[in-house]
Amino acid sequence: MPPVTSRPPPAGHHPWHLSVAPMMDWTDRHCRHFHRLLSRHALLYTEMVTTGALIHGDVARHLRFDALEHPVALQLGGSEPHDLAHAARLGAQWGYDEINLNCGCPSERVQRGAFGACLMREPRLVADCVGAMVDAVDVPVTVKHRIGIDRDEDYGFVRDFVGTVAQAGCRVFIVHARNAWLKGLSPKENREIPPLRHEVAARLKRDFPDLVVVVNGGLRSSAAVHQQLAQLDGAMIGREAYHNPWWLAGWDAEFFGDAPAPRTREQVEEAMVAYMEREAAAHGTHWYAIARHMLGLRAGLPGARRWRQAWSDHRLKHLAPREVMALARSLPGSVKAAVTA
Repeated sequence: MPPVTSRPPPAGHHPWHLSVAPMMDWTDRHCRHFHRLLSRHALLYTEMVTTGALIHGDVARHLRFDALEHPVALQLGGSEPHDLAHAARLGAQWGYDEINLNCGCPSERVQRGAFGACLMREPRLVADCVGAMVDAVDVPVTVKHRIGIDRDEDYGFVRDFVGTVAQAGCRVFIVHARNAWLKGLSPKENREIPPLRHEVAARLKRDFPDLVVVVNGGLRSSAAVHQQLAQLDGAMIGREAYHNPWWLAGWDAEFFGDAPAPRTREQVEEAMVAYMEREAAAHGTHWYAIARHMLGLRAGLPGARRWRQAWSDHRLKHLAPREVMALARSLPGSVKAAVTA
């Protein structure tokens, strides 16, 4: 179990100033390690972990992380207050800096579990869940949610949801500024088709000035982030942070007023190779499961496609990661020669 330590944000910034969103199948501990090499201060989130997985599954597999990842938050999925309190206690014991409740995922699988975005229809239940977690842990308990369900764009719906849940002790609301359409759209379509309405998050901040309100959804540039930070407490970045990770390397300087990350792309790659070697020795993790998260590192640079192909080529899985790195940096044709040798 990692030590219960965290890295405080720079003076004048609270922990939610800028963060990388929880993303299923993406923000595992390997991805978070990679992102932390790029930004010292951005808040990182786990993938959603269900209460059932922690009650009935391998707790260490779901909660293990490297102390380097701090500040890091655990996102939980569930709808039963007692189970969520138990899961929150586990998260706090393992050293997470925040416990977040998912009230935004629209997938049918999550709906069948009666949690995620469909919980917004039951604000009293969410308040009970939050209250149970607040009573169970000393770290902040936060909620990530949408701004509405299906095609109903009545502001009163999300306003009343936030007001009810805040009474249970939640002080931080992360607002994915789209409705969740629970029928007829895939999770991917739910990130693209319901219109973005950032102004709803700004209105929530005006109506609840004592709460921390963070906006999420459609933020793909530093200019867009600055625009939101001018009126809200924080911004959360999702897919763009994953596909264009080198953007994170500028965050410490631009958004936190700190020195920029000192590493070059090549040094980040080398640090990831060292991490792959440690993971293989300690846990038997294959480098291929880690490398997938860093494939955007050289996006836009000459030779990026060849570099990406080397690190994603399953035919090279028998090689050590340092050998793959050498091939990725080699002349054109070297990967093909290695595969056919």
